[in-house]
Amino acid sequence: MARFVINAFNRKSKISKEIYGHFSEHLGRCIYEGIYVGENSPIPNVNGMRKDVIQVLKKLKISVLRWPGGCFADEYHWMDGIGPKENRKKMINTHWGGVLEDNSFGTDEFMELCRQLDCEPYVNGNLGSGTVEEMQNWVEYMTFDGISPMADLRKSNGHEKPYRLKYFAVGNENWGCGGNMRPEYYADLYRRYQTYVRSYGANKIYRIACGPNSGDYEWTDTVVKQAGKFMHGISLHYYTVTGDWGKKGSATQFTEDDWYKTLRKTLVMEQLVTGHSQIMDRYDPEKRIGLIVDEWGIWHDVEPGTNPGFLYQQNTLRDALVAGINLNIFNKHSSRVTMANIAQIVNVLQAVILTEGDKMVLTPTYHVFDMYKQHQEAELLESYIETTPVGSDSNTVPNLHESVSLSSDGKLHITVCNLSLTDSCRVDTYITGFKAKNGVGRILTGAMADHNTFEAPEMIKLVSFDNFSVTEDGLTFEIPARSVISLTLEQ
Repeated sequence: MARFVINAFNRKSKISKEIYGHFSEHLGRCIYEGIYVGENSPIPNVNGMRKDVIQVLKKLKISVLRWPGGCFADEYHWMDGIGPKENRKKMINTHWGGVLEDNSFGTDEFMELCRQLDCEPYVNGNLGSGTVEEMQNWVEYMTFDGISPMADLRKSNGHEKPYRLKYFAVGNENWGCGGNMRPEYYADLYRRYQTYVRSYGANKIYRIACGPNSGDYEWTDTVVKQAGKFMHGISLHYYTVTGDWGKKGSATQFTEDDWYKTLRKTLVMEQLVTGHSQIMDRYDPEKRIGLIVDEWGIWHDVEPGTNPGFLYQQNTLRDALVAGINLNIFNKHSSRVTMANIAQIVNVLQAVILTEGDKMVLTPTYHVFDMYKQHQEAELLESYIETTPVGSDSNTVPNLHESVSLSSDGKLHITVCNLSLTDSCRVDTYITGFKAKNGVGRILTGAMADHNTFEAPEMIKLVSFDNFSVTEDGLTFEIPARSVISLTLEQ
């Protein structure tokens, strides 16, 4: 039995809807085939965007979508991807698979995608191999409403009115694939480039600096110290890798010890967010600068027989627990974490959707985002849950992991993960400041390596959870092993 305490009187911070953001890169079959099939495709589409994919993504209330990378961003030259498609430059995608990139999906197509999803576009600019002028012109092309060469170019391409663009990043992973830079050098370049990322008219751009690779605290310290006053956000990248970068491990063939090792490594996100936040607090105690976790998720070996540069992997119940844990962490740190973007949205890494021709399947991770979407724009509440260590001697994790919020309609939202492979847990919940009268629940559970395929698309699916009861003090529920639950309570 575990004791779970929720204090609805202590409303800590707003959970930004952008924490539930996504990431799309010119990588494998993420954009081409996954999202964009072209206007002449036999697959039903609107302006080239797959109808089926758009429909299920809108159900998640997609808040923000990052594009065009990733490593691809710092070799992307935006003018190659505008104008008549037959005139666009063709190139080899040297980062991802060595395949042809025909640039048929570019700036205007991305903005159309965001229009259909009703989400904020988040554009990642090219600092690694691009010029200041190129970045300046791109922002002008997208956002300037007036007479200028770039605004005129946009209009000649059929887009009279400027786009709304809130989020713009100046470079990506510039400590690695974006230029192998030292933090001091990047900070100076960031200061220079961001000067020309101008806000035109009512369009106010939120400028995001390239932040650290996982635990590189020196990078954060240097960049925030030297350039913090010029940024609104700084990114953080961390991937859960069960093995090592040379042999990460299979998505579907793994042991019980691998299960716990994966979840232990996922929980490292807590210490990373805490550590980088503490550094930011020294230079930005008012929390003006947001921590943007714009690449996160689990990274497995690719599925056998697929292009190793396409990063196509399956998605099991284990991945669902990875998603739930990370989202709980971001919720709990929402005073500093203002955006997060899972990598990636379709067919790449920890995707929420897989496609194959005209077929589509929802992954367990998709269902976690569906369960957790109630936290968007809600207020984080103070909460604490008693836990019991589970796992092996070398890979021990707490059995339970949670977060709680209160939405503007007065409903209380609870999400809990049970990390134990074998044991359910009774949870006695004590709530102050909120008198629950009734509630509804949902659960995602199954066998350890269960996953959805095109032949069996509902092996893992959301079902109702009713193994709970409202009590005088709050509620009591029994959470099964290997599961994620969500509860919504009304008073």
